[in-house]
Amino acid sequence: MENIKSYVEKNKDRFINELIELLKIPSVSADSAYAHDVIMTAEAVKASLEKAGCDFVELCETPGYPIVYGEKIIDANLPTVLVYGHYDVQPADPIDLWTSPPFEPVIKTTEIHPEGAIFARGACDDKGQMYMHVKAFEYMMETNSLPCNVKFMIEGEEEVGSKSLSWFVERNQEKLANDVILISDTGMISNTQPSITTGLRGLSYVEVEVTGPNRDLHSGLYGGAVANPINVLTKMIASLHDENNHITIPGFYDNVEELSAEERAEMAKAPFSLEKYKNALAIDDVYGEAGYVTNERNSIRPTLDVNGIWGGYTGEGAKTVIASKAFAKISMRLVPNQDWEEITTLFKNHFEAIAPKSVKVVVKPHHGGQGYVTPINSIGYQAANKAYTETFGVPAIPVRSGGSIPIVALFEKELKSKTILMGFGLDSDAIHSPNEHFGIFNYLKGIETIPLFYKYFTEMSKS
Repeated sequence: MENIKSYVEKNKDRFINELIELLKIPSVSADSAYAHDVIMTAEAVKASLEKAGCDFVELCETPGYPIVYGEKIIDANLPTVLVYGHYDVQPADPIDLWTSPPFEPVIKTTEIHPEGAIFARGACDDKGQMYMHVKAFEYMMETNSLPCNVKFMIEGEEEVGSKSLSWFVERNQEKLANDVILISDTGMISNTQPSITTGLRGLSYVEVEVTGPNRDLHSGLYGGAVANPINVLTKMIASLHDENNHITIPGFYDNVEELSAEERAEMAKAPFSLEKYKNALAIDDVYGEAGYVTNERNSIRPTLDVNGIWGGYTGEGAKTVIASKAFAKISMRLVPNQDWEEITTLFKNHFEAIAPKSVKVVVKPHHGGQGYVTPINSIGYQAANKAYTETFGVPAIPVRSGGSIPIVALFEKELKSKTILMGFGLDSDAIHSPNEHFGIFNYLKGIETIPLFYKYFTEMSKS
């Protein structure tokens, strides 16, 4: 493995250019207008795995977008690592807030990334992080240092709920059999302090529709006499939190995992500056559930947020109207032991129950997933920690993420194996936002670190 640094240095321009070409394809799975581009990206990923050295690669048809599957089996008696990633990306909207076109990648220097970062939609989430694994595999094949078997499963619907992936995994358990699952779709604390995500929040995502009169009404003739669905919806949403920002849905906290004082103290060891956090977001103060600090609110506590709200007239000028309908999209981030389907039902029952008789309410569940925790005493975690320690010079810190990767719980249920989340992105990389980017340092450091995971996982599995 001593050659990995020189290999990365020798090939870094090619590695960067290959990623840039992949980022040019607008593989937005949420918008059918980009369907051809999503398929093109799948084919590009397939070609990259073939070129890197997989013996077998295929595009697996699903009810939705195809899954790219590849493998290199060198010895059935050796461990098997299953690499998961996704080639689809979030929509780029709002386009006017990007400083450069989202699908015309450019490298810019920043205060955090003095050596440059690639600005493009999908740069960090997840094309850049997924492609690190392809290049790490290429290195191991070129240097004949692959110590175990490897399988790749790269999907195209992660940003829209991974429905086809669930379908695929349930039907291909033998094909996907493995000893550990490796994912890079998370982040780390900083470029000098690596971390390993050991917990993920679950997710319940719903859309609500509130209907009042059977048509839009003149606000002068009917105002004050007929329920305004927008007014009603905002009141209903406001009632979902109390004065301590505690969620008011009955039964919502029944199964919430409460961490011990010792566990919370261990979490608090992670470097964190509240002032830098506020400055980075241009806010005067933080906000959240009473009794918890910021890094607990966004990781070990459940939340409920409005992701979008609309209704009535929003065009230029004035239109004095009481809208017939109002809508909102709401997401709930859940912690381990909270079942997302049960929470969705609790939300639906409560939201319908608090509606006044003057309106009708419809709750439409969209998608969701379970939370996940991986033990730090597992071989997979220990191998990842040794890999990070070698390349960064300091041990990784275990952290819990506020984000959700619903398929991780699915993998454990269907494939009976643990997932290791080796992320190399940073919180400042603006994933899902305008000006998403991924540091050149982070991209190349990932390629350098991943082969060490294979090395240590194989060695520790034999002992």
